[in-house]
Amino acid sequence: MEEQAAKIRIDELREILRENSRRYYVDNAPTMSDYEFDTLMHELERLEADFPQFDSPDSPTRRVGSDLDAPVGANAEAGTRQGFIQRPHRYPMLSLGNTYSISEIEDFAARADKALDGTSFSYSCELKFDGTAICLNYRDGKLVQALTRGDGVQGDDVTDNVRRIAGIPQQLHGDYPADFEIRGEILMPYASFDALNREREAQEEAPFANPRNAASGSLKLIDPEEVARRGLICTLYHIPAESVTFESHSQALDAAASWGLPVSDERRICHDIDGIKDYIDHWDSARKFLPYATDGIVIKINELACQRALGYTAKSPRWAVAYKFKAEQACTELLSIDYQVGRTGAVTPVANLAPVQLSGTVVKRATLNNADQMALLDIRVGDWVFVEKGGEIIPKITGIDPAHRAKDAQPPVFPSVCPDCGTPLVKAEAEAKWFCPNQDGCPMQIKGRLLHFVSRKAMDILAGDMTVEQFYAAGLARTPADLYDISKYQLLSLEGWQDKAAERFLASLEASKQVPFERVLFALGIRYVGETTAKGIARHFGDIDTLAAATQEQLLEIDDVGEVIARSVVDFFAKPEHLEMVARLRAAGLRFDGAGQESALSDALAGKTIVISGNFSISRERMKELITAHGGKAGSSVSGSTAFLLAGSKPGPEKLKKCEKLGIPVVSEEEFRAMLPEEIPDQVGDDKQETGGAPAIEELTLF
Repeated sequence: MEEQAAKIRIDELREILRENSRRYYVDNAPTMSDYEFDTLMHELERLEADFPQFDSPDSPTRRVGSDLDAPVGANAEAGTRQGFIQRPHRYPMLSLGNTYSISEIEDFAARADKALDGTSFSYSCELKFDGTAICLNYRDGKLVQALTRGDGVQGDDVTDNVRRIAGIPQQLHGDYPADFEIRGEILMPYASFDALNREREAQEEAPFANPRNAASGSLKLIDPEEVARRGLICTLYHIPAESVTFESHSQALDAAASWGLPVSDERRICHDIDGIKDYIDHWDSARKFLPYATDGIVIKINELACQRALGYTAKSPRWAVAYKFKAEQACTELLSIDYQVGRTGAVTPVANLAPVQLSGTVVKRATLNNADQMALLDIRVGDWVFVEKGGEIIPKITGIDPAHRAKDAQPPVFPSVCPDCGTPLVKAEAEAKWFCPNQDGCPMQIKGRLLHFVSRKAMDILAGDMTVEQFYAAGLARTPADLYDISKYQLLSLEGWQDKAAERFLASLEASKQVPFERVLFALGIRYVGETTAKGIARHFGDIDTLAAATQEQLLEIDDVGEVIARSVVDFFAKPEHLEMVARLRAAGLRFDGAGQESALSDALAGKTIVISGNFSISRERMKELITAHGGKAGSSVSGSTAFLLAGSKPGPEKLKKCEKLGIPVVSEEEFRAMLPEEIPDQVGDDKQETGGAPAIEELTLF
């Protein structure tokens, strides 16, 4: 390559990598796969080596991707905080060099062997967790600081949020150093990720692409209690060699585990390249059965004296390398594109695919997000498309195979009118999505809002998709207020309804009148007002009348309310039909003031993190609510910070084993109830049947 052409390509690569690094670390909304990013980074490294005259200290090859000063913009989650205090790292927090090639792992081993000049050493092979990096500082056994990676030199102080993550102990036990730091990864398990995305999709918010982005976004939220609710976990994997006196990395991690810190059990000491290859081969398959995302293997020189001798480059340690798994990909035919209308009017294109097996599941559909994404992919119906999951749980179309495209294939035309009601679509300048503005006349929006209103996290009324469809078709419900006017006679006149089902539905309507104001506000379905935001707004204003009269400026006084949310709330209450609906709901008996706020029953469990396992006399969810109502915190996994394990019948053997290892008490349900004040009810709310959501009509007619 000629010098001028090299300079042009180097500048181009640097710009692409900087932009995509920002999207990955700051926006948590990457548009490029890890493999594509790493391929471009390696190309830049080769060009800079061949043309050293274009070397720059600001090159992405010499700088760690930074998550500092994350702006709250179009891609940021509502409630994401800006302006965390930045503090310096005691030791630079660098990134790892990575490869997708076994031969480059062999080269790494050969370089280490040569540099160490015959010194005997081993390798610690570990899973590469797909989360967001964290550095914890313990002093006298207490957690005193938690920093993100930041730019490697300094990080954002997220200590308050990290204190809310299950499994990270506040106080260590055993023979720990007086002052040390330990590094690792904050992860969001698949189960927590799925639950979060279901919630976001119900609010018509963009789902997180993968657990890594969800974990990173969650760590930067304003409300530490919302962080606690996200189900994050932590795995720690490195104590800087400069701060400990152990002989090996594996000894340091074993000691950390004995102090109560969450360290992975999936490590293996290997003595040659064959052992490393066996470990990689095993986890390339076995990782698919883990409850959290991993994207590779980290190979470290185990002996700390050897680590010190090898040292660092400007960006990475010379004593460690990451082998990354390629994302699993499949190629299948795009059969058609549907355009779905959500409850807020957002129109989302969805690709219907010829069924294909991918990462253990059959994929038939994949979202195309919006018209811009369709244009970027240059997609056509009939194309053969590449679909990936890999670390990403949501199937994603990453490209097309042009060799399979028919000569007469035409680009799909995004609808100009609502596919449900025919109203011309609109698009705000700052929005990526097109919307149907016919909020009160579009059938899909009306039914979507009814489904949202009856959902479990809102009013918890026994009605599902089929029930709402039936009410709409019969003309019984157009707004949530209409639900409270439905009589038993009207229910029994509908196909499939029996007396018992009608009574249960009406009973659930009556019970919904006790739902606190914050959940009623959430149930109204105001655009952009999710569960957490509704709680903040309800507690700030106290009642619906004060809120309805609030100005945009008054709404902006609430921490997690920005201009978009504030404008949406003001617009909602500016419509007479919405005020009429609220008036009817109030007349029906719903709570529109703080009188229904949930309050603690006692502080009997204050400061205690309690993990539950097994079956109890009430449901596990109710047991968790009981713990919270008495001041405790329901943890998800046993760790050094766990006060005790509450064990019902058939508790999990792994949890029992870990309690025995860490010396954590195991308490029976009877012993637990004895801890609570006798005059306090032992059950929070009524322990009605857990349905996992509003049941469909067939479930109602079983009685």
